[in-house]
Amino acid sequence: MIHRHHTSAELPPLPLRPGPRRGAGLVIGIALAAASTLLPIHTDAAELTDRIVAIVNKEVIMLSELRTEMEPERKRLKQQYRGTELQTRMQQTEYRTLTRMIERRLQMQHAQTKGMDPSEEDIRRTAMDLQQRGTPINLDDPKEKKALKEQLILFTLENREIRTGVMVSENDLKRYYERHLTLFMLPEEYRISQILLLPRKGESRTALRKRAREVHDQLKKGGEFDDLALRYSDSADATRGGALGFIRQGDMDPSIERAVAALQPNTASEPVETSDGIHIIRLDEKKTAQFRPLEEVRNEMQGLVFQQKSADRYQQWMTDLKSKSYIEVKL
Repeated sequence: MIHRHHTSAELPPLPLRPGPRRGAGLVIGIALAAASTLLPIHTDAAELTDRIVAIVNKEVIMLSELRTEMEPERKRLKQQYRGTELQTRMQQTEYRTLTRMIERRLQMQHAQTKGMDPSEEDIRRTAMDLQQRGTPINLDDPKEKKALKEQLILFTLENREIRTGVMVSENDLKRYYERHLTLFMLPEEYRISQILLLPRKGESRTALRKRAREVHDQLKKGGEFDDLALRYSDSADATRGGALGFIRQGDMDPSIERAVAALQPNTASEPVETSDGIHIIRLDEKKTAQFRPLEEVRNEMQGLVFQQKSADRYQQWMTDLKSKSYIEVKL
């Protein structure tokens, strides 16, 4: 039977399934301890006694290994959280970390049955590649060398078992495109011009606002925007009549964007204040949001669909490995 101790913030059961030991009817006992007695990873090391926390076929995972694996995350959590929130997040991290360690152990065991054992030359070449990418590896350190060998085995195994079997069809691409149209949407674009008034030395904000209002009054009385920009604007684009070209929604100062969104083409805004100064904006043209065509995003989608199908295949593969294994969690 499956034994579980209930807690006030109970975690979902580890995704482990019965294995073949003692026949097909064996049910693995999974004991998730109560919050007060769950893995005391957040206590001082001196208070801990090492023990088995999981059995994976004929191998064991020790509490000390789990503590080492989650140490960086433990430090981060202790800096960010306190009290009950810290305890809950510690439990969730313990759960995720142990699940990841069990899955990695299963993969390594499977690789062993396939005879995967990188040569010294493979390890040396991989270390050199990492070095060139800015990740130095000390092969004289047994721990670093062992970790690199394990990573190389897992990468090779996943290539053989997962990635080489993933194919992306035309129907896959069309289906993904239709379901994720928003990923390929281009935001609205505005072609705008501006008259920018910057504060002069010693000029008060009130005086600056008065100057902006005077320019705006001339515009309302029929003055040409381009001429007024050339005469009064302090921006480098003044010689072009203040033309800024097309700017996408989201790329403008929020105050300016709100003003532009309310305009019709060939109309100008009221003076808009920003940290730079005071702007008078003319909307010259507006392009509505549109979707990039499938052909344009085909290569981009190819990678996205491949990643999604690889992730699905990985989950199925891990489920199969677990179903054929003996796994016991002893928290």
